[in-house]
Amino acid sequence: MGFDYSLDFEKIDFREKPELYRVGRGEQGVLLVEPYKGEILPHWRFKTPEIARESSEKIYEMYLEYKKQDDFVGMDMARKFLQMGYTRARRYTNYKGGRKYDEDGNVKERQIDQEKAESAAIFETLWKKVRTDEEYLEKKKVHQKKYG
Repeated sequence: MGFDYSLDFEKIDFREKPELYRVGRGEQGVLLVEPYKGEILPHWRFKTPEIARESSEKIYEMYLEYKKQDDFVGMDMARKFLQMGYTRARRYTNYKGGRKYDEDGNVKERQIDQEKAESAAIFETLWKKVRTDEEYLEKKKVHQKKYG
């Protein structure tokens, strides 16, 4: 089942109502699901490799804390932020200013920014660590089976 965009995200506390959370694909809902968005977003940065390292490590620490609290929704949201750190840094790696299209809607020529590529790689390492974590995978399976 995909991410449910029909919910009233301004009123739902997904820590208290985890049964309403759907994993979805990739990063779906990453900027909607509270209180996790509010907890994780302030730490999400990728401008330089140093900033990306500090950010990704903090988000990974949050992942481990959610895991310790048996909070699958928090774990999955931390995974989404790590994934988004990778994908956004990759976008900025390939396109100056992060814009893939010019004002006429044509795809711009790629210009590789090595600093952003390094930031992306930093996020990718921890994103892969989370998405292959056996306990995460088991909790994901249980959550999806139970709630969809």
